[in-house]
Amino acid sequence: MNIGEAAKASGVSAKMIRYYEQTGLIPPAGRTAAGYRDYTMKDVHVLRFVRRARDLGFSVAEIDGLLQLWRDRGRRSADVKRIALGHIGDLRRRIAEMQQMAATLEQLAACCSGDDRPDCPILADLERPSQVASDEPKRMRGAVDGRSPRGRKPQKSKSRKTSRK
Repeated sequence: MNIGEAAKASGVSAKMIRYYEQTGLIPPAGRTAAGYRDYTMKDVHVLRFVRRARDLGFSVAEIDGLLQLWRDRGRRSADVKRIALGHIGDLRRRIAEMQQMAATLEQLAACCSGDDRPDCPILADLERPSQVASDEPKRMRGAVDGRSPRGRKPQKSKSRKTSRK
């Protein structure tokens, strides 16, 4: 099946399939004589696995580890459970951070009169130095290994050379 059919059957967009191939998360698809990607049902099964793992919030790096364990019939379920429990801890930490953000914003919104005056406690708070600046390295987990906080590798920016006159 072609990439569009594989995308539809797996629930993973064609763009993401190409990205997963490019990054090595999934092996490159076979090619037809004309050079088009040719996917098998086994490929679609792998893509569904990746899609489900992404739906559960696993990073690409974590999915790579899960795929390796999934393919290894001699795996230990304890290894899979360790990854899942680590991910649960990360999710709970992020939920707690978001709940704190929501509570702070609710408090600031409650202090704002929301009228025609320019004074706004929300903007006043945003201009103050962050109280969590010391927590930033912890919250930016993965920055050391080149991943963003959500576990994705940052996209390289395409800089354009401009000539100065």
